[in-house]
Amino acid sequence: MTRYRAILALAPAIFLAGCGSSDSQAGPGGVTANEAQALDEAAEMIEERRLKPDEAENGQAEGSETEE
Repeated sequence: MTRYRAILALAPAIFLAGCGSSDSQAGPGGVTANEAQALDEAAEMIEERRLKPDEAENGQAEGSETEE
């Protein structure tokens, strides 16, 4: 009977040890994997919006048109 109780006592701990996602664990810089992915996507968007050298001379960003 005590063996049965020991198994019942340890079962929740064993099952819960397998729960959890590695995405929620903090990585380098103290951010989760999901947060790091969001930051990478945001940085990529910013890089895409930066002026190219020839556009900087004209003073216009890509996709922006002035009314003349």
